[in-house]
Amino acid sequence: MNQTIHTLNPWLLAGMVSSMIAGLLHLGCVAFGASWYRFLGAGEDMARMVAAGRLLPHVITLAVALILFGWAAYALAAAGQPLPLPRIRWVVLAITAIYFLRGGAGFLIDAPQSGRSQAFWWWSSSICLAIGALHAIGLRQVWHLL
Repeated sequence: MNQTIHTLNPWLLAGMVSSMIAGLLHLGCVAFGASWYRFLGAGEDMARMVAAGRLLPHVITLAVALILFGWAAYALAAAGQPLPLPRIRWVVLAITAIYFLRGGAGFLIDAPQSGRSQAFWWWSSSICLAIGALHAIGLRQVWHLL
């Protein structure tokens, strides 16, 4: 009996879990309202719109959550889980680049003018850079397999 143990790339699995957590936090904003938007740093304008019953913040937040869940699926596919997704190598490369761009750009933003705190930009940018690094390391390891 031939039992092959297939291991998934741990770096891309960590990237997948990170994107899933980020997506779930966005869903938490929609489910729990203005206090979550404030706590997670969406800015006072978004929190006020939610408190006023406007749907636009929820639509934007749901769109971001869906994107993050899609990115998690691509990271899982690149990690070695067979999923019927097109162009896995190039999509994960693009996802990695977006995480790095978002992470780097956040350090350049004028916090007071953006409506968000400097702490929000520092933490969210650091997290994006870390998630980008997880993807980059994992993608480098599996590039030849994709």
